[in-house]
Amino acid sequence: GIGSGERPTTYYLLRQTMNILVEKNNGVTHITLNRPPLNVLDIATMRELTTALCDADADTSSRVVVLGAQGKFFSAGVDIADHTAERVTEMLTVFHNLIHVLWSLEPPVVAAVQGSALGGGMELAFACDFIVASDKAKFAQPEIQVGVFPPIAALALPRLLPRKKAFELLLTGDAIDAATAERLGLVNVVAAAADFENALNNFVARLNKLSGAVLRLTKRAALIPLHGENEHALREIEALYLNELMKTADAQEGLAAFMEKRAAVWTDK
Repeated sequence: GIGSGERPTTYYLLRQTMNILVEKNNGVTHITLNRPPLNVLDIATMRELTTALCDADADTSSRVVVLGAQGKFFSAGVDIADHTAERVTEMLTVFHNLIHVLWSLEPPVVAAVQGSALGGGMELAFACDFIVASDKAKFAQPEIQVGVFPPIAALALPRLLPRKKAFELLLTGDAIDAATAERLGLVNVVAAAADFENALNNFVARLNKLSGAVLRLTKRAALIPLHGENEHALREIEALYLNELMKTADAQEGLAAFMEKRAAVWTDK
């Protein structure tokens, strides 16, 4: 399932859980976040996504995977309730496992970003190999505004973007629109919202006409130079997040202020 609109009759449903839909059509596996309107990534949803991606990876007849969402947002990110001191280690472990599975998935993955991708939602989108975005989509890493930082974005954005733009996104938390994301090389295609489904299908068709076996091997080759670096760097970033960031007064204050719907009062400690 992608965006909204009528389902072609050639789709067949592989799985439906509380939070996601998995459908397959002519060599394309569609995994759809189904928690509208915000598609918040709680721990259960992230586990379900991971399972669906692993299944698509194991299915050699799946040439392309499309990761999409129903509702106004692609995803508003990881549930803030899961950032609390007692749940943050599990949340990071589950989220980073999901991203690791996405990075190492053999078939190419296209993120179908029909609405805004914020925080963990943006990280989920750029962890895919391609992004097709609606012109209504916005991208942001607003974590700094609630007193934390996004580990995957800290790892990947300085490599994916010019460093100064990466730092601007990470250190201000401000949003960019889809056209800006395309200009920076983060997005492959931007389509008018009314034409989004069509643009997505056209992009996927460019991959789906090729050999699934060769697509998988080519992607694997392109990932070899990144793999070892990513693993080592992410371990260091996780340690910084759990052992230093989560012990600051401001991280506790920022998360509490967000949950209590008030402005944070920073003490710079």
